[in-house]
Amino acid sequence: MGAPADRLLTLFLCLSSLSHVFGSNICTSRGVTTCQQCLAVHPSCAWCSQEEFGRGGSSVSRCDLKQNLLDEGCSAAALEFPSSSLTTQEDKPLSDKASGTSDDVTQIRPQKIHMTLRPGETKRFSVSVKQVEDYPVDLYYLMDLSFSMKDDLARLRTLGSELAVTMGHTTSNLRMGFGAFVDKTMSPYMYIYPPKAVENPCFGIGETCQAQFGFKHVLSLTEKVARFTEEVEKQQVSRNRDAPEGGFDAVMQAVVCKDKIGWRPDASHLLVFTTDAKTHIALDGRIAGIVQPNDGLCHLDDDNIYNKSTVLDYPSLALLTDRMSENNINLIFAVTSYVVPLYQEYSQLIPGTTVGTLSDDSGNVIQLIVDAYKKIRSKVELELLGVPKELNLQFNATCLNGEVIRGVQSCSGLKIGDTVSFSVDAQLRGCPKEKSGTFTIKPRGFRDSLEVTVDFACSCDCEGKAEANSSLCSNGNGTYECGVCQCHQGRLGPRCECSVEDYSPSDDVNCILKPGSPICSGRGDCLCGLCSCHANEFGLVWGKYCQCDDFNCLRFKGELCSDHGKCNCGFCQCEAGWKGENCNCTTRTDTCMSTNDLQCSGRGNCECGVCHCTQPGAYGDTCEKCPTCPDSCTIKEHCIECKHFKRGQYTKDNSCSRICKDDIELVDELVFHERNAVNCSYKDENDCVVRFQYFEDRSGKSILFMIKEPECPQGPDILVALLSVAGAILLLGLVGLLIWKLLVTIHDRREFAKFEEERAKARWDTANNPLYKGATSTFTNVAYRGN
Repeated sequence: MGAPADRLLTLFLCLSSLSHVFGSNICTSRGVTTCQQCLAVHPSCAWCSQEEFGRGGSSVSRCDLKQNLLDEGCSAAALEFPSSSLTTQEDKPLSDKASGTSDDVTQIRPQKIHMTLRPGETKRFSVSVKQVEDYPVDLYYLMDLSFSMKDDLARLRTLGSELAVTMGHTTSNLRMGFGAFVDKTMSPYMYIYPPKAVENPCFGIGETCQAQFGFKHVLSLTEKVARFTEEVEKQQVSRNRDAPEGGFDAVMQAVVCKDKIGWRPDASHLLVFTTDAKTHIALDGRIAGIVQPNDGLCHLDDDNIYNKSTVLDYPSLALLTDRMSENNINLIFAVTSYVVPLYQEYSQLIPGTTVGTLSDDSGNVIQLIVDAYKKIRSKVELELLGVPKELNLQFNATCLNGEVIRGVQSCSGLKIGDTVSFSVDAQLRGCPKEKSGTFTIKPRGFRDSLEVTVDFACSCDCEGKAEANSSLCSNGNGTYECGVCQCHQGRLGPRCECSVEDYSPSDDVNCILKPGSPICSGRGDCLCGLCSCHANEFGLVWGKYCQCDDFNCLRFKGELCSDHGKCNCGFCQCEAGWKGENCNCTTRTDTCMSTNDLQCSGRGNCECGVCHCTQPGAYGDTCEKCPTCPDSCTIKEHCIECKHFKRGQYTKDNSCSRICKDDIELVDELVFHERNAVNCSYKDENDCVVRFQYFEDRSGKSILFMIKEPECPQGPDILVALLSVAGAILLLGLVGLLIWKLLVTIHDRREFAKFEEERAKARWDTANNPLYKGATSTFTNVAYRGN
């Protein structure tokens, strides 16, 4: 029994002793009249089929808690109280490596489980899945042979051996096959004029090519690589009239024609679909007058040609998904860049598919196939087949490093040999018409599966002992079943003792809820002073005055009580984990947890299990997408460090694979990618500048474009350093000399100026010199004449 159901049952058992005080509990308050109705009220309810019981002859409810019924004198033999159970019927251990026959390889455990479930009760079981090593691979190459693929065909002729060698590194047991397609062989898809164009569609362009065909199976899966190369070399391109091709017709035939294609039951099935064009889908056949839907069956004639091309419409995506799931096919879209966005949209609608960008000449197809296969093997996703609508399944995944992710049924980032497990809570929300059912849980693309058989404990053993027209029911006026009389039409009373003929108007007063109300609330007849409630196509009507029902409650999206609760007399009684007037609001918050263990990534509020983003620019289920948020660069910086450089905090705490889901592409330079992108840079521990761009395409896929080489500072140049030092010393010396010379010059000029100033101030004295003595004698020059 699941933990929620255990807690509820314990609660009711603890309160059972108080039921006499308060007069009712969840079992007695519903006014049920049959054993089957009682079992559907709650897993804690039991029914007593004993003819007479009750202490002191008191009238008690036959639908009550188990202990209450025993206390009232009901014998254990007369107690109807089925319980839920779970038994593992087959549990072979998981294999480590593929070897021998298919029966020797086990990738899921257990293989068979049997359960018995009561309505409202939950049982839990675990499923383990392992990707075994060296698992066989069947690879069927489905190629578009329209004229535009001419270069690709020439390239494929040389790739057979190389493809086998490359895939041989992954598996030692590889088989390869080949098929081709063009389009439906009728107008307006093909050339019909001039008549020569039917045999040679390339007639109008001066080329020779083979007649148009829908799908042609060329080579069944074989281990002989030479046969693959030989058959490919024989092929010629064809030519169709309109741009889209009939590829999905070919995919359907390659999937369902198991015997002719040669798919092995014990191998991984890869269907590689290569094209450079769009493809027709369901209802496109109407333009040619084809209105018969595709039946999803094999229609290859003796020449391995699809012979219903002009009769059946193209298959729908839903039909393709069903057939691929039934036959465990992993579809790889290897398409050119022009149509990649279209096939990415298809991939969102067809689970188990991957998309790769094919070069113009298909030269990269081998690496594309290898990468796609690794991507397929790195993820385990459980799919459900044939689950009854009344059965609700909740999954919790335990992925790498013991990390538990609630509410998901897939794990990614795995390596070959890793084992993951899933806990499954199965709850029966209603009673199906059938008494039992079987459904399958299987990893998508795997042959292995878990078969679960469920018995629905909705009926009582005492129903099989019902006595029609029993004497206990007032001489045959009813059927005695499980201790009570189910009265015939027009009869009423515990023993069907009242009839319509016994009606008296004075009895009506006992059938009116309050003055002015209609008799029996307008939903029943007053017989013998008791209300006989009318049957209602919508559900059960009950109550002393027929005032209660289980269908007049609030709805959400057309579902009563949102299909998460019981309608009880106009009010929704919500199941555990739900709340609100119409039970449409879940109390779970794990659905709001992002990969970084923050509720709504720290950018919003969790309301009714759904994130309402409050950070401008944030979007996504958990507000995890926000290219323009201030912290986007910081978060992605740690992802670059751990995923590309294998270092940093996320590497130390082993959270890289959990938090960082983005692909990293190395580029020479960053280019602008629309509006959902932000350029970032940071300095790493080596002081190098790492530049990258966080980009999210329209499908929601996020990519980190990182420049190949970080910008690191250059190391010191010794010669330059020495010359720099010498130059600096010389320069400082010259500067010193110039400063000294300048100071000396300034000092000399100041001294000279002072000297000049002193000289200018000097004056000669013109007074008589006291030491001067005049001449003592005078001589006259006789020769002097005054000239």
